[in-house]
Amino acid sequence: MDSTIQPLNKVFLQLGPLSIKWYGVLIGTGVLLGLWLAIREGKRRGVHEETFMDIVLIAVPAAILGARIYYVLFNLDYYSKHLIEIPQIWSGGLAIHGGLIGAFIASYFIAKKKGYSFWKLADIAAPSILVGQMLGRWGNFMNQEAHGGPVTRAFLEGLYLPNWIINQMYIDGTYYHPTFLYESLWSFVGIIVLISLRRFNLRRGEIFLSYLIWYSVGRYFIEGLRTDSLMLTDTIRMAQFISVLIIVGAIIILIYRRVKGLSNDRYLDA
Repeated sequence: MDSTIQPLNKVFLQLGPLSIKWYGVLIGTGVLLGLWLAIREGKRRGVHEETFMDIVLIAVPAAILGARIYYVLFNLDYYSKHLIEIPQIWSGGLAIHGGLIGAFIASYFIAKKKGYSFWKLADIAAPSILVGQMLGRWGNFMNQEAHGGPVTRAFLEGLYLPNWIINQMYIDGTYYHPTFLYESLWSFVGIIVLISLRRFNLRRGEIFLSYLIWYSVGRYFIEGLRTDSLMLTDTIRMAQFISVLIIVGAIIILIYRRVKGLSNDRYLDA
């Protein structure tokens, strides 16, 4: 074990007994940047900025709740014996698929209440979701979590990573796959892809469905490298199983909506 390698400080700011962690700062930055992008694009598409602000105020707590419920349900053997730990989200245990489910359900009802098409708002917000996911993975990096299996330092150096990333991947005497970085880069490329799709004036809902497919493809392969996966069975990782379901489901919905004429409106329509 190399004692000269020290992990980065998880604390962004210490105010007396109050610690503001990098994880929270990065998540919050992702939410705010995503909100700004959605508001900016929403104005072009005739959506009031208050709509996206309301979505953030309601969907973000719903996402946290959904992420926790999802995680607890798939670790029920443990939490059924440690009920007091269920609300302790600060100790870790948030599943992104559960968060997405919570956020989408909340957003659907907000869209209906505001009189907007859910698909229209989802198309506008799709790149913003990836922005939040991209920055959120750097929160995992600061916490030295959501990493892959063991690798050598030579392997990490072969990826031409800066030393501060390589050193942060040194955990308890072992170097690990920087899966946070793989997913963050996949999300960054996805943002560019989704924004570019707007120019093709796809039918309503198809940018959002493209997001689901894009994210799920990347998550499927990256999940296979991770060491902290929730397991459906002894050999099947839950995130990979859900990713396959999402890919197949999104493709079916896309085809169904086209065949049934449910997506005749297009992204750039007034």
